[in-house]
Amino acid sequence: MDASKVPLMFRAQIRGRCQLQYLPHREDPDSVLWVDEWVDKAYPNGPEFGDEVQTKTYQVSWRFVTNGGQDEGVIRPVIGAYGWPFYPGSSMKGVFRQAGETLEQKGVIPPGTIALYCGKDDTLSPGVLRFHGGYPNNLNWTDQLIDVVHPQQNWQVETENTKNKQGGAFSQISLYQPELKFGISTTDPEKVDWDLVWQIWEKGLTQGLGCRVSAGYGQFEHTKEKPLLSFHLKGQGPASKSIDDSLEFRPNIFRAALRGHAMRIFGGLTTEKNARQIVQQLFGGIHQGTHWGLLQMNFQQKSLNISQENATYRVEGKLVWSLTRSLPADQSKALKKLCQSLLQFAMVFGGFGKSWRRADHRLFMEGYEDHIIGCHWQWASDYDLVRTNPVRQLADIAPFIEKVREVAQTWMSLQGYHPTHNQLAPWRESWHPDNVLVWGRFAGDVESKVRGVEDCQAISWLHEPYRYEYRQGQTIPLTIKGSTVAGGLNQIGRIWHRMYPIVTRKRDPNDEANRLPKITPFYLELLTLFPDDSKDCKKFIQFLQSEQSDFECLWGIMSNQSLV
Repeated sequence: MDASKVPLMFRAQIRGRCQLQYLPHREDPDSVLWVDEWVDKAYPNGPEFGDEVQTKTYQVSWRFVTNGGQDEGVIRPVIGAYGWPFYPGSSMKGVFRQAGETLEQKGVIPPGTIALYCGKDDTLSPGVLRFHGGYPNNLNWTDQLIDVVHPQQNWQVETENTKNKQGGAFSQISLYQPELKFGISTTDPEKVDWDLVWQIWEKGLTQGLGCRVSAGYGQFEHTKEKPLLSFHLKGQGPASKSIDDSLEFRPNIFRAALRGHAMRIFGGLTTEKNARQIVQQLFGGIHQGTHWGLLQMNFQQKSLNISQENATYRVEGKLVWSLTRSLPADQSKALKKLCQSLLQFAMVFGGFGKSWRRADHRLFMEGYEDHIIGCHWQWASDYDLVRTNPVRQLADIAPFIEKVREVAQTWMSLQGYHPTHNQLAPWRESWHPDNVLVWGRFAGDVESKVRGVEDCQAISWLHEPYRYEYRQGQTIPLTIKGSTVAGGLNQIGRIWHRMYPIVTRKRDPNDEANRLPKITPFYLELLTLFPDDSKDCKKFIQFLQSEQSDFECLWGIMSNQSLV
């Protein structure tokens, strides 16, 4: 038989046969052909549960991925009857048992319930329930199956010369926002309380199903579990593009941002080894074995608009962070503070997703139409605008940074680590006063009512000279464009630019003790710089220190001394 006629699904994952994860620079990577062959042979209608099976349908909030386990290193789905993707009944039973045992321990359901429903581990007596798994309930499960993943932690945080990018994009197969129908039946209807059965199952759903649940996969809408923390956010930026040019907003950008900032903060407090271990404990990882992180996230969209014309999104929703397992009270309290501090840090100094190091050019650079650069994020609820918002003026920046570092040190000490000020992670973006400078200015003019949008200064320096020098009768432009400071195409620069909205507080006319947010047209324009030894960087710092600049150094070793 001609080997080329064997469907990719049945070929070995080696070069020349089939490589689902590999994304070569061509129009027909193996993942596209694999999906096309699969969808073409799948039945147009999925399997139906029998009349004796009780069913319920649940909506996945983003993507859903299971690992069929056929090939090492490749995540591809379990495929059931009629060629449809399938969540196995055995996995379903495991989730049900774990959730039920938790509810029994808390006294929410009667003792012995799980032994009755699922059987006892130490006996041969089976339970009275049968778990039939779950199938997509909607016919559009074939849309956007190829999920492109970009591992970028090393490049974003650690790599000194970012022109030499290691790794790249990989593909996995996952369902995009499927509606899943799950089935359960019983051998003894008189012993089953179906309301209780579905209560236990929905408890299991709160932890997510399938793979990569800590990164936002396999999360379901409208789960009732009490979270560790939640925040209401809204933002806009460049949408992610799939292989087939379809666009989507990827909620895992929040987890990526917090993990990256955790690397930066802990990298400025302790050794590289310790920082990696601490972050892996928080978010999971595969360094020296597989580690289950303490934190998982879910983003519950309130609204989403994706512009096909310019490949951008506008989104608003609630970001929910939950614990994957119970912790002692002191650790749970410290982790809650750490998670909030990391999110505040991301909001103050950057944003989320593609091009998060830049303010949205559409908002702050009039007439710029070359291509989409930057993002813009804001707190979206009155509570978060008043209570979670940590910065309202330039004087708040330094105390806020010190508080973030203090909260991180508290968590470190509870895990048995201590700061090592003479031994830090040697990364490009380790957050230590010897390695980073934060500059800021008030954008806008209160008296003349000039809005901060119109008064943004630094965004133009990324594209045009920031100053001109006159030498021997010649005008010399000084610029950071194309340098290691600003970066360029496929090169990460050393500067972040953020326009952080200023929100003040006013009295609630209906409650004197309460405060309401007052939105202003002004911003804090912030520049975060990780200096190197280049001439361009030194010249730029000299300019920021000069009287020609409105910026002042707010944090870092240079806030207390001048450049020599």
